[in-house]
Amino acid sequence: MSTQKPVRRITAPQITRRKGGDPIVSLTSYHAHTAAIVDKYADFILVGDSLGMVMHGMESTVGVSLELMIMHGKAVVRGTSRALVVVDMPFGTYEESPSVAFRNAARVMKETQCGAVKLEGGARMAETIRFLSERGIPVMAHIGLTPQSVNVMGGFKTQGRDEDSWTSHEEDARAVAEAGAFALVLEGMVEPLAARITKQIAIPTIGIGASAECDGQILVLEDMLGLNPTPPKFVKVYGNLGGQIEAAVKAYSEEVKDRSFPGESEVYR
Repeated sequence: MSTQKPVRRITAPQITRRKGGDPIVSLTSYHAHTAAIVDKYADFILVGDSLGMVMHGMESTVGVSLELMIMHGKAVVRGTSRALVVVDMPFGTYEESPSVAFRNAARVMKETQCGAVKLEGGARMAETIRFLSERGIPVMAHIGLTPQSVNVMGGFKTQGRDEDSWTSHEEDARAVAEAGAFALVLEGMVEPLAARITKQIAIPTIGIGASAECDGQILVLEDMLGLNPTPPKFVKVYGNLGGQIEAAVKAYSEEVKDRSFPGESEVYR
């Protein structure tokens, strides 16, 4: 009989308690096999609506549906046992009202068995964050460059270049923290502003293009593995899987054409 203790998933409150401590590690994942690898090293895994662009070739995240998020969320949860799994709420599923947001977030939690959801927006979403948190749904907030607002922003633009805008970003951060968010993603934000926000609020900040001053970091897995030929400036590329995959496909193509594949070791006799 095994005496090994079962692995317990990291929870949203545990992430909150990491504020000011060891940096929080996170990556995105959209399918079971990569999630199983990331699970060994990440504190939380984000099933980001970036999957619309990364996996489905969309120009932005705006076209991602709730059903698509649930499908990928299920896959990531199946492939993991340790990391907290956070699923993005896609555009149009939470902005209308707190009650609509709760209905959709509850569906995501129930159908995927994830541990939390993430939604974009600062002070304007504080009421919704409070409504969800009080009803048992842990919420990760997201401010700065918010991709779902790309059509309003006029593109993917770095936030905080104009120091006059810092006050509104700081107010957003305080509002979501006070509303009950357990952590806050800061995306595409200048370093001094990200540092100020990190010092001002009691919940961890998770940076993506917001400097090492944050309490943790997240990147899109495919970006850091070298599968995106034009990654954003803030991405450090840790692998060259794009080149390796192309080389492997090219070698396979050549062997099929010259009939050296399948060879003796790949044939049933």
